[in-house]
Amino acid sequence: MAATQNNSGELVQKTAAADQGGHLKTEDRLRDVLRHPAFAGFAPLLLPWDGRSYDENMRLSNFGALLPYHSQVNTSVIVDSLNHMIDDVAGGRPVFYDFYTQAQKQEQAAKAFAGLFFFRGKPGAPFAVIAPGGGFSYVGSVHEGFPYALEISNRGYNAFVLKYRAGYGGEVATQDMAAAISYILRNADALGVSPRHYSVWGSSAGARMAASIGTHGTSGFGRKDASKPAVVVMAYTGHSDYSAEDPPTFVVVGEHDGIAPPSTMERRVAALRRAGVEVDYRKYKGLGHGFGSGAGTTAEGWVSEAVRFWEKFM
Repeated sequence: MAATQNNSGELVQKTAAADQGGHLKTEDRLRDVLRHPAFAGFAPLLLPWDGRSYDENMRLSNFGALLPYHSQVNTSVIVDSLNHMIDDVAGGRPVFYDFYTQAQKQEQAAKAFAGLFFFRGKPGAPFAVIAPGGGFSYVGSVHEGFPYALEISNRGYNAFVLKYRAGYGGEVATQDMAAAISYILRNADALGVSPRHYSVWGSSAGARMAASIGTHGTSGFGRKDASKPAVVVMAYTGHSDYSAEDPPTFVVVGEHDGIAPPSTMERRVAALRRAGVEVDYRKYKGLGHGFGSGAGTTAEGWVSEAVRFWEKFM
């Protein structure tokens, strides 16, 4: 089941096929994702690359081949999060939301590649918005979005994974993040989430987006509401812009990251602390760039630690 807006911006639900199919397995193939009835109407947006023709015979165990900027890709973790969405759809709970109207997508066709995947927590609990990475070339939701959202949901909080327009740079991607946050806040009652104390999460390119929202708020990216998050969670990025008004920030990186070296992130951490911003910084042994949730590595559990940090500021 999916949901969209009409041209007036009202929340409208779209129902997927009645037969929702079964759970996915790691030995299944990409076509089993793309053709799964639970994902009808939005299946391509689950995958990283917009407008790409995929080898539908590729096994899900080879998912990492689709994610060149990522490491430690754990297919079991990916499949678990996809199956969570399948279960939600089977239970009549929408998992995909359009935050741009049909009129907006007609004006800018690329907005059809944007949307939100919703992992529910407790009704009325705060929400997180997660921006996966991919060098602004693709969106690695399967590795840096859905697994985070599942952990956050399991801890009782609501989580939205942002599918933004890739290939247009950081400004456009962050405009999508601001539009998504505004959409959630406008529809908080209908979605069953609290509009207070929300957090923004991002990894790599997505962390640039999250940090930018933390510094400038949604008003810095074309929205009227001037909303800012309670907390920023950022994984392995070289983003340097900040202000003394930045929210408390949770930061993670791998010690062998060659794209966003620890030294770069540590300079940002030091600058934020000098400005009076509370920061929790973690560096993990043996890891490079793009380790995602860190399942099975020295970083395993960092998402839950970030949630505990967020809870301090609710």
